[in-house]
Amino acid sequence: MEGLFAILLLLLLMGLGVPVAWSFAGVLAYLAMAYDANLDTLMMQGFRSVDSVILIALPLFVLTGYLMQSGGIASRLVTFIETLVGRRRGGMGASMVLASGVFGAIAGTATAAVASIGTIMIGPLEQRGYPRGYSSALLGISSLLGILIPPSITMILFAVVTRQSVAALFAATVGPALLLIAGLILANRFAAGRLFQEIASEGLASGQAPSKVRATWRALPALSLPFIILGGIYGGVFTPTEAAAVAAFAAIVIGFLVYRDQSFKHFSRSVIAASETTGSIILILLFSFMIGRILAFERVPQDLTELITTLIDNPLLILIAVNIFLIVAGAILDDVSVTVVVAPLFLPLMVDTGIHPVHFGAIVACSVVIGANSPPVAPILYMACRIGRVSIHKTFAPALQLIAFVGIPIMLVTTFVPELSLFLPRLLGFL
Repeated sequence: MEGLFAILLLLLLMGLGVPVAWSFAGVLAYLAMAYDANLDTLMMQGFRSVDSVILIALPLFVLTGYLMQSGGIASRLVTFIETLVGRRRGGMGASMVLASGVFGAIAGTATAAVASIGTIMIGPLEQRGYPRGYSSALLGISSLLGILIPPSITMILFAVVTRQSVAALFAATVGPALLLIAGLILANRFAAGRLFQEIASEGLASGQAPSKVRATWRALPALSLPFIILGGIYGGVFTPTEAAAVAAFAAIVIGFLVYRDQSFKHFSRSVIAASETTGSIILILLFSFMIGRILAFERVPQDLTELITTLIDNPLLILIAVNIFLIVAGAILDDVSVTVVVAPLFLPLMVDTGIHPVHFGAIVACSVVIGANSPPVAPILYMACRIGRVSIHKTFAPALQLIAFVGIPIMLVTTFVPELSLFLPRLLGFL
């Protein structure tokens, strides 16, 4: 009962506008009093948990995302992709989906992708006949490719809280990511021909697109980043943490010396913004680890497992129930909260049901894609609306359509076809 009340308290605090980190602190204070926990011991265990080499990758990947935006890397990537596919029916929307995917393969975060890709593409999309509400909805969902395509900050957090291999979790979400890209491109092609009329255009904004050779040459330094990062990780050259350092260093070099769009003023702003984002996530992690210790000591996850298996004895129905719960939780909580609190809570149940923890990580990642764009919270969708300068009410309908016809089917395929998530980690020797 105390565990359920703690979740309700978390929702109440967040609903009142309390910052997420301090909402977790309030829940921790309640649980510490309810269970008469030793705060000194909890604090020591919490600091030991966040004292992880893996977490060093977190600020570095966040910083890389901001540097891509301020250093001209994102704009070159968008121009390159639009030159390749933008002239086909639905090509401009497909360009945004692919650009978000490439961005995710470098930065591993959705918020930076929304800001970077959205700032560059929403205006040109409107010129091509795309309604701003639809464009913002497509931006919100496609930006979540940064969670599925490695490196992924969400999967780093999942690895830390569940003590799984980061590289295995990175590989596990590649299959769902490719399905999401294909699904969004097909859905956008359908929409461009039936829901609105796409206007032919030759360029992003100026009316004259560069040649494919010229666009490729300009984007080559930016395109080298995902190959360096992913090739280094899966080739055994460096760890995910070292890959984050390489990515940040490469983004600095490319921004300052290659494209020369980076300035010390923009660089300092990127560092400050990355520090603020990282600090908030680390605080959430610290409090969530301490909450997890209390719940584990009181056997709350085990009691939850026993309750669900008593009510539902069919593994198929258990998976469906967990899927529904993750989607609802994702619609109410932010992606970090779902990853560090809800996911570990259900992990014992998943293991008892026969689900591999790495497979469960892919399921959680897919649920975050849906939840982050689902009302009432929908943090990524709201951010996309701010970037697109459009009312949230105009994005709900297209966002829910994309979720219903693309997001949920991909989550179900990921859930009930384990090899989609486990084939690549096994092939690469991570499992």
